[in-house]
Amino acid sequence: MEKSQSNLRFVVAGLLLGIFMSSMDNTIVATAIGTIVADLGGLDQFVWVTSAYMVAVMAGMPIFGKLSDMYGRKKFYIFGLFIFLIGSILCGTAQSIVQLSIYRAIQGIGGGALMPIAFTIVFDIFPIEQRGKMTGLLGAVFGFSSVLGPLLGAYITENISWHWIFYVNVPIGILSLIFVLKAYKENHPTVKQHIDWWGAITLVISVVSLMFALELGGKKYQWDSPQIILLFVSFICFFLIFLFVERKAKDPIISFWMFQRRIFAASQVITLLYGATFVILTVFIPIFVQAVYGGTATNAGLILTPMMLGSVAGSAIGGVFQTKLSYRKLMLVSVIAFAVGMYLLSTMTPDTSRFYLTMYMILAGFGVGFSFSLLPSSSIDNIESKFRGSATSTNSFFRSLGMTIGVTIFGAIQSKSFMNQLKDAFAEMGKNPLAKIGDPSTIFRPEIRPKIPQQILDKIVLAMSSSITQLFLYALIPIALAFIAILLLGSRKVEPEDR
Repeated sequence: MEKSQSNLRFVVAGLLLGIFMSSMDNTIVATAIGTIVADLGGLDQFVWVTSAYMVAVMAGMPIFGKLSDMYGRKKFYIFGLFIFLIGSILCGTAQSIVQLSIYRAIQGIGGGALMPIAFTIVFDIFPIEQRGKMTGLLGAVFGFSSVLGPLLGAYITENISWHWIFYVNVPIGILSLIFVLKAYKENHPTVKQHIDWWGAITLVISVVSLMFALELGGKKYQWDSPQIILLFVSFICFFLIFLFVERKAKDPIISFWMFQRRIFAASQVITLLYGATFVILTVFIPIFVQAVYGGTATNAGLILTPMMLGSVAGSAIGGVFQTKLSYRKLMLVSVIAFAVGMYLLSTMTPDTSRFYLTMYMILAGFGVGFSFSLLPSSSIDNIESKFRGSATSTNSFFRSLGMTIGVTIFGAIQSKSFMNQLKDAFAEMGKNPLAKIGDPSTIFRPEIRPKIPQQILDKIVLAMSSSITQLFLYALIPIALAFIAILLLGSRKVEPEDR
């Protein structure tokens, strides 16, 4: 694609702003979630603020990937950006946790187009020998936004209102819109395909059924209740229908022929497992800081910074060295650092110092950072240009699927563990001390926390700490599975002749 150097810089700037905006939004919400819960209530429903967004992203990614292959990247990137901005404005007006979750889903529909199409455009306009540096840059921006997001979110939450954390997307999104709209002159060959709507519908229904079953089971309904059983049956049935539909579809939402390539298949498995584990760090470390350490939203925002700086370093190193070392060697460094960091995080207690928490997060973030630049590249290894949109959107889809399943399963485990530990702890006291303070989510409010009797506060803090660190220990299971998948990547690396 021929472009002037000036136009190319504006296109890249526009794409970087889009990635910066969408990824920063996640960390802003993670930082402010304690304050949001304290304001809106719904401690048992807060994971839906994250999972509703990710379900919508997951549904949109493969569809937008196909559409971009068929009709061009530009129009669907612009469409996704517009919907994301509309959703952001609506989120800023939310008055309940349910309303916020619905608006986050609208945001997610737009987000489903931004990340995969941005990566695909980069793969289209740069030769393969330059893609490593560019994907490293994209991954670094993702990490940098994750550093700035918590800080900006904490400042806005404490000094203005958490509602305004969503409005910050508007000026960034408008600038991205102008740059891409004016500078990107698309000349990419498209291919006529059919959209696999039945595949998209059955997959989303199956995943949503599983999420509701895990979220509601053991809380609102017993695990053996008709409602929960029906949800699990719905998940199994629609997932089986999805597999059947995909085998018959002319252009399936997930192209099974790509999975015949070992590197592609292994990359999707790793992406799924990394997404499922990394999400619990971004969601539950801020919760840990505010609930256990008694920090404010600013403390929670600052505490995430080292992890995100580590991810920036890992992404940059992965991008630079992917033309020199194989995917497998680089990802082995990644998974070892990630596993050690996650294990160390699982050893934390309320007495763990901030210094050690910082070191553990840097190590975990460094390990995860490699995946941001390496896995999108390995996913398009030897994939024809006309299928790159599908390949990159499939990779983004699996990351979102992993994050969606991860935050739901781990969130359900944490919530159940927390409430059980509270019940056991207060049973020893022979009465219900919670009656004095009401919702346990009051521990997120710095102005109320000192008013809670110390004996009660200590038990709530210990239950919260234990329930979160247990998740970090359980996360070693998917990380171990990712290690096995990494061995299947082989000795391939980015080669100029692959073009």
